Amino acid sequence: MEFIFELLIAFFLIVSGIFGFVGSFGMIKLKDPMSRLHAPTKATTLGVGGVLLASIFHSILIEQRLSMHELLITLFLFLTAPITALFIAKWHIHRHEAPEDLPDAGEDKLWATHAVEQVEDVPDHSAN
Repeated sequence: MEFIFELLIAFFLIVSGIFGFVGSFGMIKLKDPMSRLHAPTKATTLGVGGVLLASIFHSILIEQRLSMHELLITLFLFLTAPITALFIAKWHIHRHEAPEDLPDAGEDKLWATHAVEQVEDVPDHSAN
């Protein structure tokens, strides 16, 4: 029975290694920051998450005890990875660089731009 547990742990380690490799490869090969942002967040979530799952399974199934360290690390990563991605995305948006390969949204398509301050007829809902 212990062999099956070790296979399960090895499976999670291999899958997390693959996600870590793909995330690192995507970080290098993707061309702009918004597409490059997707790769490391997935590598963090799935790659490190797989290692933590393997560690949790090892401590529960092999060592017969529950370790809280892995759960705290998982909580920390799941709280910080989206916040970091949000700050990087906001930094990129506020640089006001239009990608070269996207078509122009046009002046009448305000929903497709970040120029909210150009709208003059926006109702003020703060009084409600």
